[in-house]
Amino acid sequence: MDYSFGKQYRLLKTDDFSSVFAYRNRKSRELLQVSQSGDNGLNHPRLGLVVGKKTAKRANRRNYMKRVIRDWFRLHKAELPPHDFVVRVSRAFTAAEAAQARIQLAQLMIKKR
Repeated sequence: MDYSFGKQYRLLKTDDFSSVFAYRNRKSRELLQVSQSGDNGLNHPRLGLVVGKKTAKRANRRNYMKRVIRDWFRLHKAELPPHDFVVRVSRAFTAAEAAQARIQLAQLMIKKR
């Protein structure tokens, strides 16, 4: 099993983010909002992250939230469809709420079969 998070699994360009937002497939929970595109034609999912300064002023808090989301994605990418995902943090979470954020990611991103 490959648990890496290489460059091919990341949304890097503005156009990539814009195409996901234009698709208008958005789901929300208390802490997170996930926008999802259709099939990206790459046979693997890609992830983009948005954590604004309004959510958390300190960079170390924003980086922690991004690290939690990236780690969850890295461990579960085999279960995800080959779509582009943009995860936006709606409300800041701490280490005490990280488990809740992971549960919400699973609810928002993994398709029920």
